[in-house]
Amino acid sequence: MCGIVGYIGKRDVAPLLLEGLQRLEYRGYDSAGIVITGKASAGKPAALKMVKAKGRVRELEARVPKRFSGTTGIAHTRWATHGVPSDENAHPHLDADNKVAVVHNGIIDNAAELRAKLVADGVEFLSETDTEVLVHLIARAQADSLEEKVREALRSVEGTYGIAVLHADFNDRIVVARNGSPVVLGIGEKEMFVASDVAALVAHTRQVVTLDDGEMATLKADDFRTYTTEGSSTTATPTTVEWEAESYDMGGHDTYMHKEISEQADAVDRVLRGRIDDRFATVHLGGLNLDAREARGVRRIKILGCGTSYHAGQIGAQLIEELARIPSDAEPASEFRYRNPVVDPDTLYIAVSQSGETYDVLAAVQELKRKGARVLGVVNVVGSAIAREADGGTYVHAGPEVCVVSTKCFTNTVVAFALLALHLGRIRDLSVADGKRIIDGLRRLPAQIDEILANEDEIKRLAAEYADAKSMMFIGRVRGYPVAREASLKLKEVSYIHAEAYPASELKHGPLALIEPAMPTVAIVPDDDLLEKNRAAMEEIKARSGRILAVAHQPQDKADHTIVVPKNENELDPILMGIPLQLFAYHTALAMGRDIDKPRNLAKSVTVE
Repeated sequence: MCGIVGYIGKRDVAPLLLEGLQRLEYRGYDSAGIVITGKASAGKPAALKMVKAKGRVRELEARVPKRFSGTTGIAHTRWATHGVPSDENAHPHLDADNKVAVVHNGIIDNAAELRAKLVADGVEFLSETDTEVLVHLIARAQADSLEEKVREALRSVEGTYGIAVLHADFNDRIVVARNGSPVVLGIGEKEMFVASDVAALVAHTRQVVTLDDGEMATLKADDFRTYTTEGSSTTATPTTVEWEAESYDMGGHDTYMHKEISEQADAVDRVLRGRIDDRFATVHLGGLNLDAREARGVRRIKILGCGTSYHAGQIGAQLIEELARIPSDAEPASEFRYRNPVVDPDTLYIAVSQSGETYDVLAAVQELKRKGARVLGVVNVVGSAIAREADGGTYVHAGPEVCVVSTKCFTNTVVAFALLALHLGRIRDLSVADGKRIIDGLRRLPAQIDEILANEDEIKRLAAEYADAKSMMFIGRVRGYPVAREASLKLKEVSYIHAEAYPASELKHGPLALIEPAMPTVAIVPDDDLLEKNRAAMEEIKARSGRILAVAHQPQDKADHTIVVPKNENELDPILMGIPLQLFAYHTALAMGRDIDKPRNLAKSVTVE
């Protein structure tokens, strides 16, 4: 959550920071702020100049004076945790002497206790945030250097943080630190950048260093160094970001969500490229770090993710059970570590996250590693925390996903699970014939996705018919149920229509009480061995005067409307059946005038609990 960007060099800093905030706004858009170090003059030390505003980055930009020059600064766009969105609660925060400025992502767990002590010592707080505690701790630290002041303050702090710190008395540097919230350094020519996401950096440099938890860095215009919060030096080797700045542009689309939905055929082609092995009817996934003998020793698979990644994990678990015949299930990572789970040495754990930084998933990975489990990561961002913490894994290669609601990354994650299931299946008991069948199906996906997207106008028309609904039901059986759950979540996230997903087999065990003409149902109806069961569920709904929108491989006479999707292999059908419902959610929200890329109360990359 929240976006941090900072710069030190020779260029005018304010335009750079505002541009960076625009690229990071998907991480939080309740309020924004910027602070820069002004130049020292005769007899006067350098001073900090700050502007903050409730609302979007454009509100902040309108407040920045024309004469707001400097070459060092930090900025922040906020997703509120402590304190309502307001000018006062916006970051950066300053100490009483206006010498120390801090921007912060994360949550200080013992903020209330620390605040009480500071208030007792006479400190006056101007905001409701936990971050302001950190500012005053740094300002009151007795150390001689800024690095030591920050280190001394962090020793009192419990919780998560990604921070950047300016100090008027040390105006040649920015000090940053990470614990549970991402911090990325951008290495330029006699200039340095810092951000919470590479999206803010790639327009200026593709050479980056990602800090580990418990690591700090000092940035100067012509140099940087990294070290632990205990003071020991660390080795930082820059890596090259694979994504170009243009990847973060809208590319002629009205919204990022529409752009990212439309990119899915290319994205799926990318995740398949170079991985298929026709000779042995399998795939190459070299990053797993799991040889054939170890793979055969796996007795169970547990997949952990949150939100959309959890739903992708549910489909992944079904694919692994069907193709590899390994008992598998998915569970919300946010619940997993709080139920004192039994960690079995014969169980393979798979952590799923688009950003690779999702805090609940990362914390579950760290707990599993502490207990000796083998953990694989399925993530989109190369070099992210989960990718580094896991024993191995695979990247989904969806490309940057800027819209808060996930679409193409969900699809690519499910395809990545299909590859993993095929790989494990061919090591175990999946036949060559079935391996070739799945490979043929995977190769058909990009063209079939394009076929679905070509039907957008019809889906848009249907969305307008259902946009007046106050609530909707989504149903599916077995393979269709996770599709229904993800489609329900998409509609909730982007349109704010209340939606619930149930297994179609559970309708008669309670949810049928909700069915009436004002409650439409979206039914996932693939042509598989459960087709007649799904038709029977639709009969139950029609008998109670419910409206039905079916997503099926052929028109359904029991449905009021049917979105027809192309047929693939039974195991791969869920990948295609979710895509028209992404468009359905999109056009429903568009018809309702929603802010599609920035839905209320949400933000991308959830790095807090």
